[in-house]
Amino acid sequence: MPARHDFKHLALIASQGPRAQEAAAALAATHQWMPLEQADAVVVLGGDGFMLQILHQMLDSGRVIPAYGLNLGTVGFLMNRYRKGNNLFDKVNAARAFAVVPLQMHAITQDGQQHEFFAINEVSLLRETRQTAKIEVTVNDKVRIKELACDGVLVATPAGSTAYNFSANGPILPLDSKTLALTPISPFRPRRWRGAILPDRSRITFKVIEAGKRPVAAVADQKEIRDIAEVRLERATDRQLTLLFDPGHSLDERIVAEQFLA
Repeated sequence: MPARHDFKHLALIASQGPRAQEAAAALAATHQWMPLEQADAVVVLGGDGFMLQILHQMLDSGRVIPAYGLNLGTVGFLMNRYRKGNNLFDKVNAARAFAVVPLQMHAITQDGQQHEFFAINEVSLLRETRQTAKIEVTVNDKVRIKELACDGVLVATPAGSTAYNFSANGPILPLDSKTLALTPISPFRPRRWRGAILPDRSRITFKVIEAGKRPVAAVADQKEIRDIAEVRLERATDRQLTLLFDPGHSLDERIVAEQFLA
């Protein structure tokens, strides 16, 4: 049996959706909720998009605490099932913890501006116009593909491998696999290249070829930078996140289950 947590101060954050707001109103009087900056853990009401938003807020603030999600959205891949009437403090303290290490993206635009963002699911490079993108792919300082002609390319974490990566025919990665998925999006040349599974300690660099003629945008989860010249990626091991799941509803089981859905 996993050891119980000892969270004494919980924060409650809800999306603006009507179901989440209704649940927040019902839960408001059941506990003495704390502000996020004073809490040991946070209960997030909403869907996967809202959970990602809250996790990114914590990453940007530099103060990261465990997050326990209750699904009041659609898919709820990162969330637990919402049931009325349960003792939420007990459920949070009995939850199983899963570590999620985000990617750190360092992007340089054509005019020399530099940007840094974190990605929990994936970083995608996408062509901005009808012109095919041409991208040089380097892994651990060695050029692996001199010219990838494509609609784009992405790097996904195990937690994000069932999302855009899977839609682009990339592999689903077990949560504890210590790997990243490098997946092309509609590749034209090399025609038969379908991507790679890399150790998660890998350093990945994308350089846009003919960037002025073939502009490319970079997207780290929900944040987009246009007219990219170069993108460098590596794991942000100093910003590890913790997601909390009810026993029997863990993230690794969901990742396995996704591979058997029709």
